[in-house]
Amino acid sequence: MIVQVLTDVLVASVALAVPVLVASSGELVGQRAGVLTMSVEGMMLTGAFASVIGATTTGSALAGVLCGATAGLLFGVLQALLSVTLRANQIVTGIAANALALAGTTFGARLLFERGTAVPGFDRWAVPVLSEIPVVGPALFRQTPLGYALLAAVVVLGILTSRRTGWGLSIDAVGEDAAAADRAGIPVLRIRHLAVLGVGLLSGLAGTQLALSEVRTFSDNMTAGVGYLAVVAVIAGSWRPVPVVVASLVFGAAQALQFTLPALGVDVPFALLVMLPYVLALVAVAGLVTHSRPPSGLTTTFARVRAA
Repeated sequence: MIVQVLTDVLVASVALAVPVLVASSGELVGQRAGVLTMSVEGMMLTGAFASVIGATTTGSALAGVLCGATAGLLFGVLQALLSVTLRANQIVTGIAANALALAGTTFGARLLFERGTAVPGFDRWAVPVLSEIPVVGPALFRQTPLGYALLAAVVVLGILTSRRTGWGLSIDAVGEDAAAADRAGIPVLRIRHLAVLGVGLLSGLAGTQLALSEVRTFSDNMTAGVGYLAVVAVIAGSWRPVPVVVASLVFGAAQALQFTLPALGVDVPFALLVMLPYVLALVAVAGLVTHSRPPSGLTTTFARVRAA
């Protein structure tokens, strides 16, 4: 009985942690490059909306993935234009973009979707042998094909942008001191643009994972703050990959308790369970941000000074 309970909790935790992890992986690279992309929530919501449109229109879940990724990437283009090219306030533009995405997708859903519309999605695929490992197996090795692909993409991104690679060192240099990096010949604006585009792409795919692998539908504000949790996961993880993964799993577990505890008959006020991930986010930021150092150039805009 205890093993089954632990298995159910872990399965739900990993399922809800995957979108957070995917989005926070992109956000980690963006923040290391000095750009705080607060619009992750809007990117995820737009990606989820576009993926459902693509899947229902074509009858293909793969088409839905393409639409979700494209929507996230286009959102990233807009955010890069505002934050990097025009040097607008990163926090203000991000929050405004989230509000725009919420309004736009809510209106679009009521205009285009009918209640009860079947959405093509991805079924779970169990890895032989590994999926039979007690407790851990069902949680890690019974993902959807999209889930496996996104987890692999997170690993590849982590390797390519690690501090042991030239790309990773360039990203960190831009995030620490953009002016010094520019003098050293590092293309600061190009790196920041690409970093924000990466945030958009991965956040759009995170929303797609939520819509086509977990929920199989779209509803108003279906991300419900998951994008903000992805941003907090980067801060709580002290801008390091492994702690960011741990923070994402913790937030996923906190979300999973909303469903697993009532199913187990545990009498806890539902409103308290809904609040739990965000309470943890506040505690994490308040308790950890003073003990870790963000990139020195985070939220600092850059413009090349032309020689007289």
